[in-house]
Amino acid sequence: MTEVHFDVLIVGAGLSGVGAACHLQRQCPEKSYAILEARDAIGGTWDLFRYPGIRSDSDMHTLGYKFKPWLGGKSLADGPSIKQYVEEAAQEHGVIPNIQFGHRVISADWSSRDACWQVTAETRDGDGDSVVLRCRYLFMCSGYYDYAHPYQPEFPNQEAFKGRLIHPQQWPEDLDYAGKKVVVIGSGATAVTLVPAMAEDVESIVMLQRSPTYIASRPARDRLANVLRTLLPDDWAYAITRWKNVMWQNGFYKMTRTRPLKVKEKLLKLIRKELGPDYDIDKHFTPTYNPWDQRLCLVPDNDLFVAIRSGKASVVTDEIERFTETGIALKSGENLDADIIISATGLTMTSLGKARFSVDGEVVNFADTWTYRGTMYSGVPNLINTFGYINASWTLRADIIAEFFCRLIQHMDSTGTDMVTPRLRPEDEDMKPRLWIEDFPSGYMRRGLGQYPKQGDKEPWTNPQIYLQEKNFFLSGPLEDGVLQFERAAVTAVGNASEAA
Repeated sequence: MTEVHFDVLIVGAGLSGVGAACHLQRQCPEKSYAILEARDAIGGTWDLFRYPGIRSDSDMHTLGYKFKPWLGGKSLADGPSIKQYVEEAAQEHGVIPNIQFGHRVISADWSSRDACWQVTAETRDGDGDSVVLRCRYLFMCSGYYDYAHPYQPEFPNQEAFKGRLIHPQQWPEDLDYAGKKVVVIGSGATAVTLVPAMAEDVESIVMLQRSPTYIASRPARDRLANVLRTLLPDDWAYAITRWKNVMWQNGFYKMTRTRPLKVKEKLLKLIRKELGPDYDIDKHFTPTYNPWDQRLCLVPDNDLFVAIRSGKASVVTDEIERFTETGIALKSGENLDADIIISATGLTMTSLGKARFSVDGEVVNFADTWTYRGTMYSGVPNLINTFGYINASWTLRADIIAEFFCRLIQHMDSTGTDMVTPRLRPEDEDMKPRLWIEDFPSGYMRRGLGQYPKQGDKEPWTNPQIYLQEKNFFLSGPLEDGVLQFERAAVTAVGNASEAA
């Protein structure tokens, strides 16, 4: 077992991890670092998911990095284009040589005496040996769901089905659905992407939902962005479009909180316009909750509604009684025939890549900790975690957390400190605990929130999930706030990677 030393270890080479590395190289170029990636490719989500039509459900001017303009013609982009964008960012900033593929982090152990993390990773080269790496700072960018195990419920009598049952997260390369009858179980972002993408080639495709989801259409191309690029330098055009879209996202989300019935009325009116007065909008597209109580699904250029109008696609709102040899029997008594059933039933939420953590020999149960601004943990030194926005583009938050991380490092260098730990003040001891994310009752959230730290009822022990509220602090707010405790280590243990290799 070998040991290697770095200033920073980043876990995950997806959108967040590559972005973190780019920020680190731009702002702290003297720091040694490595990215540990469990898989064999850059891209994370955008490499893992291979189902038909895979695309963003956020615009690329905000899902893209602050420092790298999105130059694609479509604002709602396909998965391969997003993967290419991430790869380009990694190439342009010299990140690729610092990625160690096939390294799955299984544990991270902090020593206050040495002020360093000892990280153990399983490798896939050879016979599955482990490697131990040491670092001053650990930056987790591993996402929030289990890459290996999607959420796949056991359906009654599912073993009777003679066709193929597939989860989109594990899409088989050999799947031929041309001319087939397909049922997609679910009505979230994946389902509303699959249905129009497959509709042209199948005999029929049904989106089977237990209850409706709010769906809004948005142009796939941002006309203003494309016009601005003909008039201005790319970075100027991108910055203007990005800010325009940030303000639009913020304004729309605010309106769903303050005038939910008005937003609901507007959304349903647009769907009625697309599907006509005879379509049962109330049954199939009118949720029982308000907009953004759960994630709202975006479709580009009304493609879902176009597929429904074509007659190839349909929506059934009902519950599953059981699987049959030829499809699904519903509680209403109706039967859906299928050659292929796609279980678009969501993700298995996880935290910190399922790794085990300890601090000075004590195993950390993160559910017992308090979150510091949704990115650090009480009592856990030198650990940053990226968790993006659920009500806006993920990367908006990933960007500002990475910049905050670089500010922390620079501050510690200037003060000669080695450790930074969020600690509760005396006035924080009686805080009322709140869920990590509130007022968002999606299934995957309900199933997974128990793994995450608590929010408090006062700053900085909150996770507001509001970009315009968080941006100023992460980019320029005071670091010496009485909560972040900066300390020196008893022993200097971490050297330069090149010296230790």
